[in-house]
Amino acid sequence: MQAFEAEIARFASVDAQVLGISVDSAPSKKAWAESLGVKSFPMLSDFWPHGAVAESYGILREEGFSERATFIIDKGGIIRYKKIYPIGELPDLEEILNVLRNI
Repeated sequence: MQAFEAEIARFASVDAQVLGISVDSAPSKKAWAESLGVKSFPMLSDFWPHGAVAESYGILREEGFSERATFIIDKGGIIRYKKIYPIGELPDLEEILNVLRNI
């Protein structure tokens, strides 16, 4: 997973912090991150109250889990970019980096 970590490190070059968040419990997030070797960014749990953050961003699905989505939030707390992906699709890191460079 060194390639994954190297890709995430590119976000620091554009003064961005990557955060992972899902409605899974903290122990589940920890196990998932460990299985992938993720060490370079925080993994946040939106477990309780279940999905409150996802709901506030409009991405909580009826099934009880969140959409796969990317948000870029500036230092003033303003959402500058939002994209929802099909569940089986991974975000395009180059696209996100380009958006960050242009903000």
